[in-house]
Amino acid sequence: MRANICCLLIVLGWWGSRAEAARLDSLLSVLDKTIASHQTYADRHEARIEALESRLADASLPDSTRYRLNSELYQAYKAYVCDSAIACLNRNVELADRMGYARGSAESRIALSYHLSSAGMYLEAVDVLREVERESLSRDMLIDYYAAYDRVYGEAGYYTQDRRNGVRYERLAQYYKDSIYLLADPHSPLYLSLRETALKDSGRLQEALALNDERLAQTPPGHPDYPFVLYGRALIYRAMEDGEQYMSCLALSAIADIQRAIKDHASLWMLAEALLREGDLQRAHRYMYFSWTETAFYNARLRSWQSVEGLSLIDNTYQQMLKKRNGVLKIYIVCISLLSLVVLLGLVYIWRQMKKLAAARHGLLEANAHLKELNEELRQANLNLQDANRKLTEANAIKEGYIARFIKLCSTYVDRLDAYRRMVAKKITANQVADLLKISRSDSVLDEALEELYANFDSVFLHIFPDFVSRFNDLLRDDGQIVLRDSTRLNTELRIFALIRLGITDSSQIAEFLHYSPNTIYNYRAKVKNKARVSRDDFEELVMRIR
Repeated sequence: MRANICCLLIVLGWWGSRAEAARLDSLLSVLDKTIASHQTYADRHEARIEALESRLADASLPDSTRYRLNSELYQAYKAYVCDSAIACLNRNVELADRMGYARGSAESRIALSYHLSSAGMYLEAVDVLREVERESLSRDMLIDYYAAYDRVYGEAGYYTQDRRNGVRYERLAQYYKDSIYLLADPHSPLYLSLRETALKDSGRLQEALALNDERLAQTPPGHPDYPFVLYGRALIYRAMEDGEQYMSCLALSAIADIQRAIKDHASLWMLAEALLREGDLQRAHRYMYFSWTETAFYNARLRSWQSVEGLSLIDNTYQQMLKKRNGVLKIYIVCISLLSLVVLLGLVYIWRQMKKLAAARHGLLEANAHLKELNEELRQANLNLQDANRKLTEANAIKEGYIARFIKLCSTYVDRLDAYRRMVAKKITANQVADLLKISRSDSVLDEALEELYANFDSVFLHIFPDFVSRFNDLLRDDGQIVLRDSTRLNTELRIFALIRLGITDSSQIAEFLHYSPNTIYNYRAKVKNKARVSRDDFEELVMRIR
């Protein structure tokens, strides 16, 4: 159940995400874990088979019950063990004939023919179909009857080496497909599958993909047909030359096959061949050998023949890779040996050079005396440079101090002006001068003073730090960039960090200057830091370094 939920989550992510390479890596990781747990799924399936066989061992069962249980056992063996599935169908044919159950007799023969053709036994499949009385079939069974013939001749036409008969078989398969098209519901799984294949083969890939979307909507994860729908989707993407989607669909199909204990699957060995072309040889080799063991367990001649070419190719490539690696390893050993010899010769050479260096040491003493004189000259030059740097530092300090004092004076002026406004308001109130009282109670004087103060501050600050805004934006993520409508004015966030750049880091002092509460200043600072592309703890330190 957990594995099914995991697979469903992957499918949902598949439709919503376009990061194909990352998605494929995740799917392959899930596939690796599913392969590692394959015995768990097989044991669960074996337990179901054993339960059915135990019930069928009761000799007193009536034929009708035995037919029903045997049909369930066939479904369990259908994609698990080929010989056992065929044996179940043969028993059902005998039971249906003995009971005079015409529908069961035809149903079992059609299923047997379909299964025989999938296993490569085409003559046997045709012989079984010829035993079915077509005139007595219902509409739905007639569709299955035509589908079985389509399967026989379609498989035979594809795998025969006699092209003359191959063309004839393909023509017969198309004849039965046309019959299905006339009888089947256009939205039924069989109709959609055949139509999808026809559109793909004719190069109408987008239409084929749309039909596959409809099939996938009808077939949720966990449905028996789910891996087959994904397999068909993979073939469409292969025709589109979309390698990532092709391998992703094969991986999902293989995961579903293993979780349902299906041994008859083509998705995994086709994925192995695709991975081989991509250069992932080890994974391709592992997948192909696992697929081979599953196919051998299924015991169908056709499936073994289909996978043997890919297995041989991957095995030969793997052996060549090992041979190449062994050759590279030999080269490394030779190189290491040569390097060891070089190191030994180098040690001998160094020992001899050390003796020469001892003889040359006396000459170096004289050279050192001359170097001391040169070092003294360099030291004096460094002192001069340090003095120049000190003067520059002092100039910068004066400049920054000037800005800070200018800001303080402006703030004091605004405060005094506000106090004057209140004083005038009181006096006017006492004298009952209504017009003057109205003016004194207006905030326009204060607002104008603040606006003038901020304009002067912005102008002086941007003059001294012309690149401040762009350098500040470099510290922010793309979605947090600050864009000014007027390049000569700062907004509130930039003024706060401009004051921090000048050394005013206390929120209370910043709030006093900007006429906000300390809590508002704190919130502004936190809001900007949340948009930083650097560490929040380092953000203000990096602002202080802006020149």
